[in-house]
Amino acid sequence: MSKKKKETTEIDETDILISKGKNDKVVPVKLTKDSRFKFRCHPKVRCFTACCSNVNIALPPYDLLRLRRRLGLTADEFIKQYGDIQVLDKTLLPVVTLRMRDDEKKSCPFVTPEGCTVYEDRPNICRYYPVGMATLRKLDAQGGKDEFYFMTKEDHCKGFEEDHQWTIGEWRADQGADLYDEMNRGWMEILIKKKSHGQGKEFPEIKNEMFFKMSFDLDYFRAFVFNSTFLEIYDIPADRLERIQGDDMELLKLSFEWIRQAMFAEETLKFKEGVLEKRKERSDTTMRKVYGNKPKTQIGDID
Repeated sequence: MSKKKKETTEIDETDILISKGKNDKVVPVKLTKDSRFKFRCHPKVRCFTACCSNVNIALPPYDLLRLRRRLGLTADEFIKQYGDIQVLDKTLLPVVTLRMRDDEKKSCPFVTPEGCTVYEDRPNICRYYPVGMATLRKLDAQGGKDEFYFMTKEDHCKGFEEDHQWTIGEWRADQGADLYDEMNRGWMEILIKKKSHGQGKEFPEIKNEMFFKMSFDLDYFRAFVFNSTFLEIYDIPADRLERIQGDDMELLKLSFEWIRQAMFAEETLKFKEGVLEKRKERSDTTMRKVYGNKPKTQIGDID
């Protein structure tokens, strides 16, 4: 029985997007939003900021957007100054990771002895700490998923010695993680879709570049929407169009929908009437120019 269960489920930690340190200890207990734990971090804790070094943090699109807006930088400027591009092992897709300082501790570039200089806009993984989140996905015909939480305890962390008690749900709300989860959910689903599309199978380089630019460079995607034939092709309701013109968060959600349609042919965006027919007509015209009036069943045959 246990063997069968193992074959039909897998733990997907794509949602975590963080490399654990050598001294991290994942407590092997499956937790829920109602699970309680004691923890508090503040400047008087002996280990204050010790967790802000020697860690590999990937920045989902909303995390990067918040940080670069805080610093007044474009996406390209932020990546050049503070980021690296790393390919995720499970999806083989490029993502942005936060570049640590080149010091002995490999410290976060935004941490000081007094604390985090971008605290209000810190990445979501920093908000979750010391909680981790993972997804148990069923591999059988029924599919489905079960999100759960776990606790990570580092040897140096004294926050667990504090008396303040939370549920995981209360902790997430207090740290502002709910908004980050909501904003990055569409992007996480793209990673999960790519993983299920075929682990170990790479997309063509041009497709990876498209995914990267449309995910992380919102100015690039904005130009794509408003300075190309995008609005001639896709039927975007007037009220939504007004929102995406003035709201980066709405524009980011649209980018995730377009990426899913472009990468996996999902019908996430509606085409304007007649667009598909015109595309087919252009395709047929091109085929006739290349192959003449040869029947499609004979295309590829050698005369």
